[in-house]
Amino acid sequence: MADLDALRARWTHALEGARTPATGPDPGPYAENLLARWQEPQRHYHTLTHLTSVLDHIDVLEKHAEDPDVVRLAAWFHDAVYLPDRSENEERSARLAERALSEAGVPDGRTAEVARLVRLTVTHAPADDDRDGQVLCDADLAILAAPPSAYAAYTAAVREEYHFVPNDAFREGRSAILRQLLHLPRLFRTPHGAAEWEATARYNLGAELDLLAL
Repeated sequence: MADLDALRARWTHALEGARTPATGPDPGPYAENLLARWQEPQRHYHTLTHLTSVLDHIDVLEKHAEDPDVVRLAAWFHDAVYLPDRSENEERSARLAERALSEAGVPDGRTAEVARLVRLTVTHAPADDDRDGQVLCDADLAILAAPPSAYAAYTAAVREEYHFVPNDAFREGRSAILRQLLHLPRLFRTPHGAAEWEATARYNLGAELDLLAL
């Protein structure tokens, strides 16, 4: 179970780090709104556990980012709006970030950067010089390099989120996504991700694809 108090502290630290000056509206109500969103009943993978994992991986990759606090805020918002049967979740999440962070005292430039990073999670294809985008995308995809039991739990949770999709259609759609990922020249763009996660992730994706073909 996620540590809500620890998450509140992490939110406050990131928000205050991105504000200039650090003072502004109480971070508490914004944290509570986001925590409530991440605990909605339709979520099985995109939960507080996923949020915590992304934040943990950003901590690992922090040295590769240009503005780590902005990346952390983007992690908080990147699935803040999530309905499995809708295709505009990232756009709606980005717009939520724009409204909330502007109100919370984050400068316009940093607010716009958070929203850009959230939108980037549609493709997970950051440019070669987009260090913050690379960190967020690598942290979001780090689950692909999880140990076998954790990877199996991830795939089961994804299937549960898409419980309304018939089995044959799900297998076809999921297989297409896996093949698309495997055809990418690189899954991870940071030096750490490329060195530590790439090979394991490709093994996991291939093994899942084989299972779906049975």
